Amino acid sequence: MPLFDSILLSFLQFLEIEKGLSTNTLESYKNDLERYISFLTHILKLDEPAAVSFNHIEEYLTEMGAMGLSPRSIARNISALRGFHEFCQLEGFSPADPSEIIETPKFTQKLPDVLLIEEVAQILEAPEKETAAGLRDAAILETLYGSGMRVSELVDLQLSQVIFEIDFIRVIGKGNKERLVPLGDINKEVLSDYLNIARPLFIKNPTHTKNKVFLNQRGKPLTRMSVWNIVQKYTTLAGVDKHVYPHAFRHSFATHLLEGGADLRVVQELLGHSSIMTTEIYTHIDRNYLHQTYKSFHPRS
Repeated sequence: MPLFDSILLSFLQFLEIEKGLSTNTLESYKNDLERYISFLTHILKLDEPAAVSFNHIEEYLTEMGAMGLSPRSIARNISALRGFHEFCQLEGFSPADPSEIIETPKFTQKLPDVLLIEEVAQILEAPEKETAAGLRDAAILETLYGSGMRVSELVDLQLSQVIFEIDFIRVIGKGNKERLVPLGDINKEVLSDYLNIARPLFIKNPTHTKNKVFLNQRGKPLTRMSVWNIVQKYTTLAGVDKHVYPHAFRHSFATHLLEGGADLRVVQELLGHSSIMTTEIYTHIDRNYLHQTYKSFHPRS
């Protein structure tokens, strides 16, 4: 399989598992990126992401304009190729992101899917902690919601990053940037029980664990797909009738903090956002919550 095609397949799996994109959105991304890759390989004769430059992308944008695509379609294409090149850099296929200075035309931003606090509680209480797998799954769900970390950060989490002595998790995020996230009481208790009771039962060969926190039944690190399946399993068991994926816990973590009165800058730090503008989307959700509360309870609303 050509390198571009192999990376595209991995990128689409990443979008499905980590970002929770719908089938229709994934199909649109696939079509947009296949057209982009065809331009790179057949017109520009490039055979790897590392060879793509900003000028090459500009040529493609000019081509899109000549095709008569609508501004919204062009914006979606730019979003797709930017995500693709960011993924290539993060996964080591390219030393730099040639698309990072390209601006995407602004349209109304889709708000992230957020769970109600009651729905989160239902899902977190669904695993049977009496079994090793159930205790591990409970620790995974508590950590996703308790820390707001990305699923990629969760599966890469190493034992040395969990610092029980000071109740913090040292998260290594995009671009190897580090941040400290507090370890809440419930998360600490469940995670500690998993590490002390359940995790040792999964270990078959210590060298296979790579010192990762979360292991599968064969004693190897969990994959992003495994975490996605775990989230789906307990969402169904909890009877929560929503499209829930790992990233939804991150969205809910941020929104519930803001609803509780947390400072936006603190939430930015906890999420590991380099720009406050990325975090500000959650203030729109919070405003919706405030508006709904006002409409529900104010006598003259």
